[in-house]
Amino acid sequence: YVSAHAAASAQPGATAQPDGALDTDILREALGRALPEYMVPSAIVMLDTLPLNPSGKVDRKALPAPDLHAQSAAAYEAPQGEVEATIASIWRDLLGVERVGRWDSFFELGGHSLLAIQLQARLRQCGWPSEMRALFLHPRLADFASAVAQSAGVAVPIADPDANAATIPAGCTALEPGMLPLVDLDTAELRRIEAAIPGGAANIQDIYPLAPLQEGMLFHHLMQEQGDAYVISLLLRFDGEARLTRFIDALNQVIARHDILRTAVVWEGLREPVQVVCRAAPLTLEWLPIDEADRAAGRAAERLAAHVDRRAFRIDVRCAPMVRAIAVHDAASGQWLLQLPSHHLALDHTAEKLMIEEIALILQQRHAELPRPVPYRRYVAQARAGMSGDQHEAFFRQMLGGVDEVTAPFGLVDARLDGSANEESRLTLPVTLSTELREQARRQGVSAATLFHLAWALVLARTAGRDDVVFGTVLFGRMQGGDEAHRAMGMFINTLPLRVELRGRSVAQGLRETHERLTGLLHHEHAPLSLAQRCSGLPGGTPLFS
Repeated sequence: YVSAHAAASAQPGATAQPDGALDTDILREALGRALPEYMVPSAIVMLDTLPLNPSGKVDRKALPAPDLHAQSAAAYEAPQGEVEATIASIWRDLLGVERVGRWDSFFELGGHSLLAIQLQARLRQCGWPSEMRALFLHPRLADFASAVAQSAGVAVPIADPDANAATIPAGCTALEPGMLPLVDLDTAELRRIEAAIPGGAANIQDIYPLAPLQEGMLFHHLMQEQGDAYVISLLLRFDGEARLTRFIDALNQVIARHDILRTAVVWEGLREPVQVVCRAAPLTLEWLPIDEADRAAGRAAERLAAHVDRRAFRIDVRCAPMVRAIAVHDAASGQWLLQLPSHHLALDHTAEKLMIEEIALILQQRHAELPRPVPYRRYVAQARAGMSGDQHEAFFRQMLGGVDEVTAPFGLVDARLDGSANEESRLTLPVTLSTELREQARRQGVSAATLFHLAWALVLARTAGRDDVVFGTVLFGRMQGGDEAHRAMGMFINTLPLRVELRGRSVAQGLRETHERLTGLLHHEHAPLSLAQRCSGLPGGTPLFS
């Protein structure tokens, strides 16, 4: 909260009501003209006197808690004009609130990245194209509507998302270059691809390039001789083998629905790697051999976990699907255990969650509720046709120029960049502290993510002995991925560098600058990390962060 020390009557434009009460709306408007938005109080409480402690200082604990609900109700101003009214209606629908006023913030009302993507899609349906960055820069309804109205004056044709779809006919026996709009392959390369895919040309539905982030992942996959840093595992438990079998059947139905789950990566003998979508790529359940001694000792779960440990386990990404199903019967617990290791080339955390949700719908015989599949090809086409490499480079040179030293906590750098030697520790924050942190973020007009990024920068500054730090941050990847990216299967997340300069900054200034940097990154969320690394002052091949 903010404690005001200047006399209220000194505020220009602040007027007293007949009963002596201050017009908080006018006061807030006057403060808004003199202060940045994040410094304008969310609530204003009138007191006859400020409570003091024995030392004569303001007794903050004795200050009454502001009624935020009453304040927001008093400050409510109905949307004005068609654009504001339409956007307010969309916000009410997405956020599940009864009303939205002109000065309400999308994020203060409960908005987040996934809902922001849905908002962008709804605006496009109205014929109003909008950059995602505009919402983060102007989160209040009136300001965002103004930005949308300005961009709506520019005619932006809505392209057919499937205009670049392959034209490979069913039963094709030999691929031709003209069938594949997104990739340039000669006849010899097509024959090599056909030979690499079980079933040959007849089992190939589409071929297209890798997305920028996938290119980096493939590079690291090929560099690692043992294990794979990009393998993720999911452990499931079943009370019977029949349930496990039904789960695998449902999973295969999901695989049949989504192109990225039927995709293999091929590079041998080609000028550049490509991903090949198979028409059929059923997943076969594997049973882990386990000796009777381990089974009797109840070590089945331990053996299964060790088998898929990413420090040793690898997935052959040349074979679709890039998911494996490995099971074992744990006699000690009477359960059947299933590990679903998958490769990040095909799935990120959001996609994994969507996959499990679809499996649940199928198992519950709710097939009619399954959403229409979104081809991963759309994202690849958009990522490659979006912002140019020169634009990405200009942004990162401006951010990283002058960075000539790695931010290394305690002087340690993981040269392998695979995290295999790391140990992980989790600490769950108390609910009260978590709530207070989010409330502070709202009062500052930034997301909770911004606050935690700044906090992590302070940790790195202390442990690395620097006041100018660079570290990696994970980008959602779906913000610029197209209208239906929020429900698309595939790999979207990206890791990019964030620079936070702390010297001479107040907390408020640090929050504002970190928010601006993160907002800028959204526009470049598809940029390859290798490009960003080239834009610093570090010698070639030196990692920007651990």
